[in-house]
Amino acid sequence: MVSFESLKGEYERNWSSLEIRPSRLADANAVARKAINGKATYQQIERLTGVPWFFAALCHYRESNFDFDTYLGNGESIHRVTTIVPKGRGPFATFVDGAVDAFRIENFIGAQDWGIARMLFRLEAFNGFGYHAKGCNSPYLYGGSTLYGPPEARGGKFVRDHVFDSNHVDSQLGTAVILHAMMALDSSITLDGSPQFVGRAEPEDDIASTVVLMQQALNKLGANPPLAEDGISGPKTRAAVSQFQQQNGLRDTGLLDGATVAAITRATQSGTAGQTGDLSQALKRLEDLAQLLRPSAGGVTPGTTTPGNTLPATANDPISLFERLFSLINKTAPMPGPVTPTNPAPVDQLKQVVDLLSALLNKDGKPVLGQVNGALGETIGKLLDGKKTALGIGGSVLTALLSSVTATPNAGGIAGLLGTIVSAVPGLGQFAMPISLALTAWGVLGKLEKWAQGTAPPPKPTT
Repeated sequence: MVSFESLKGEYERNWSSLEIRPSRLADANAVARKAINGKATYQQIERLTGVPWFFAALCHYRESNFDFDTYLGNGESIHRVTTIVPKGRGPFATFVDGAVDAFRIENFIGAQDWGIARMLFRLEAFNGFGYHAKGCNSPYLYGGSTLYGPPEARGGKFVRDHVFDSNHVDSQLGTAVILHAMMALDSSITLDGSPQFVGRAEPEDDIASTVVLMQQALNKLGANPPLAEDGISGPKTRAAVSQFQQQNGLRDTGLLDGATVAAITRATQSGTAGQTGDLSQALKRLEDLAQLLRPSAGGVTPGTTTPGNTLPATANDPISLFERLFSLINKTAPMPGPVTPTNPAPVDQLKQVVDLLSALLNKDGKPVLGQVNGALGETIGKLLDGKKTALGIGGSVLTALLSSVTATPNAGGIAGLLGTIVSAVPGLGQFAMPISLALTAWGVLGKLEKWAQGTAPPPKPTT
């Protein structure tokens, strides 16, 4: 995993020693003047996002050579829905609207550290960190300076994916070179944007661990080309995410939204992308679990295992049993998208599930779980009595809706609210869905327990 802290010192040293080659100074000044000419527009973006205007200018140069009719995220027209990653963005009314959306996707909104080291780290992340492994400064930052290319420094360029040509010298100007020239022409540009609180994590740092896990998962699922597991959601990672989304009936955006994170996680657990659960196998496991709950002729006691079965007999530990049950359900949950049912379960297999519930609720004529609501305590138990199932189902539906929403800056009403929640809590569905399902199951257990004990209220008369 690539971390900012491991590269911070290198960026600071390079910036302090950066010199523009005399033969490229006129070119650098010309590009810098173009950037400064768009200052008023970039300042609008800064007011809305907190991203310094000169950083927005560098991104704009990189993506579309200062064309204000393009989307800052990939250089496509703002007047059409984007077709390359990030896909499905727009159309946007103005360049500023598109820039705000692009910076939201990059998790730059809310960032506090805009010192030179962090800016160079963010700029290099767009293009990738492969040059470090080659012992070469990235031309994406330093092209046109004495830090890149002979005779002062080593040259080289990735001429295509995974192909590095050590004899090739990139002729493009680097973003650090352009920033250096801009500062010489505009004295208002200062680099004192260090965070107020030292050690405070930046937004992209917070999600880096999730990105690494998804990169590892996609590699296990056969990403081609293999992804660098660096925690940076760059172009190659987004292309792999897009391919996974296309193969699994998800909205093709190339972004790691909640629904995609959950789908990749399930695909990794099941072993292959797009594989649906085998109901007969799940029911076989449930049958084994039910057998462990029943007293057997062989005298199997709680806490032991049966031959050939790794599941412990935990009849006196209902919490553990339900964790196992939900684990089995999660592993056999179908992937999003159209599914054609196969291997229909026969009636006797359905009976096995009923037997399992019976074993959970009753052993030797006595309730195994005791008072379900009583386990929540006197106050909370009464508060949730009769409401757990409804709350759980409602939570599951809401989580499913949130998992399918992508934040859109122009959306209003409910869509805008849901998009704000999704962008604020990455991977929401991955954690909220199991909780909602567990609450639903707990509510069902409470009702079954009341029926088994004969304490359920009589049905209300109807007219």
